[in-house]
Amino acid sequence: MSTIVLEQSKTPPRESLSGLDPWSTAELPEPPRPRGLGWLPTVGPGIIVLGASIGSGEFLLGPAAFVQYGFSVLWITAVAAFLQTVFNTELMRYTLATGEPVFTGFMRTRPKSSFWAWFYSILYFLQVGWPAWAGAAAGALFFLFTGRLAGPEDGDAVYLIGVGTFLLAVVVFLFGRRIERTLEILNWVLVLGILGGFILLDLLLVAPETWLSAAAGFIGFDPGTGTFSFLPRGADFFLLGALAAYTGAGGVINITLSNWARDKGYGMGQVAGYIPAAVSGKKVQLAHTGFRFEPTPEAMERWRGWWRIVRADQWGVYFLGAALGMVLPGILYVTFLPAGTDIRGFGVAAALAQAMESQVGRLVGLLVALMGVWILVKVQLDIMEGMARAITDILWTGSRRVRAWRGGDVRPIYYGVLGLLVVWGAIAMRLTQPIFLLQLSANIAGIILIIASLHLLYVNTTLLPPALRPPLWRRLVLVATALFYGIFAGLWILTLL
Repeated sequence: MSTIVLEQSKTPPRESLSGLDPWSTAELPEPPRPRGLGWLPTVGPGIIVLGASIGSGEFLLGPAAFVQYGFSVLWITAVAAFLQTVFNTELMRYTLATGEPVFTGFMRTRPKSSFWAWFYSILYFLQVGWPAWAGAAAGALFFLFTGRLAGPEDGDAVYLIGVGTFLLAVVVFLFGRRIERTLEILNWVLVLGILGGFILLDLLLVAPETWLSAAAGFIGFDPGTGTFSFLPRGADFFLLGALAAYTGAGGVINITLSNWARDKGYGMGQVAGYIPAAVSGKKVQLAHTGFRFEPTPEAMERWRGWWRIVRADQWGVYFLGAALGMVLPGILYVTFLPAGTDIRGFGVAAALAQAMESQVGRLVGLLVALMGVWILVKVQLDIMEGMARAITDILWTGSRRVRAWRGGDVRPIYYGVLGLLVVWGAIAMRLTQPIFLLQLSANIAGIILIIASLHLLYVNTTLLPPALRPPLWRRLVLVATALFYGIFAGLWILTLL
């Protein structure tokens, strides 16, 4: 018997079988107990991801689909927003329990950590390594300066504006104390200002029948024909697949939610530390491995308190905001642009501004163009920061040499990665039109959601203690997420054959 116990004691913990250090033991911190306006500083990761989603799916891809096919494809938005919200809460389950970003959780599975580090880094680059948002913002800025939409002959001017916009966004990351908090504040301004602006314009300028058509579209019904129309005949599944993926956030942008939750200090993230800013921030000891806690009755009571925060952050902010963010710009586009118009081009971000200027007035057109610039620059900032953050966390977790460099200060790693991304962005902006890059990015995001939802299901049902694992209905939703995005990926691929 003693021999058996000795052999069992030498068995490494399951979370270390891929080569990473095992978890340490720590107490689960007390959750906040907010009331009233106290909820605003408590939620945060959801507002960052929502802010990123409004500039891609909601402001560009959704309107492009609605103008071309009508509101009956809004059912895709409803399903995608639900699936992504459950997916997001499962990402945060892992971070609450361990204090690690879920990328680290993926690295804790076989075959080995370095395989998954390279795998997800490459996927991250393939999805958001293209500065599509800065390029689209440049089109809106071109309209502000010239009063007309950019065409192919204006490619050089749009490129230079885009590079300047791209570089300007980087400066924001140098200041503040905690980068996550800087993003959170900027996104509160973005979401409240932009959604408030669209609500006001919609109430003043959109006819009641358009509101009704949009509401019916959430169940795939077209009031114009009196029929359900889930997939338009001859549909461009490159566009509809992009709509499905970039409703809400999409792909690695969703996954980075867990990195922001760690830096926000959710659950065991309070023990792990965060990435500080270069100028105003101070050196912070960022843990390279996570923690476990004993699921005692007292700890499980604190766990339920943290889940209350997660539910508010995701269902109250992310889900509701994603639905409103898709509809509010969409009904303006449908009101002012002819049905069936393909608005994809250099001037996609200014198409609505030009249409409203010609029908309502110059001042309204300029206001909408300014909103477009702010949305897209802010989204490029979120996405670029998320990529630098995710790659930094992967390097920090997977390499002792990286952690030892510069005395264990994570900032040189983070800003070094960020600098490389800026250089690449200036090169990539020359490759093709921003809207094509955005659609490509979104379809890759759909493929990533297929893989990551199943990988997350495996991580949360094998690495986490039984008391912290997801219930059956959540496991089924993760499988449904893979199937949903698998269908759109399959339809897109079939159109290429």
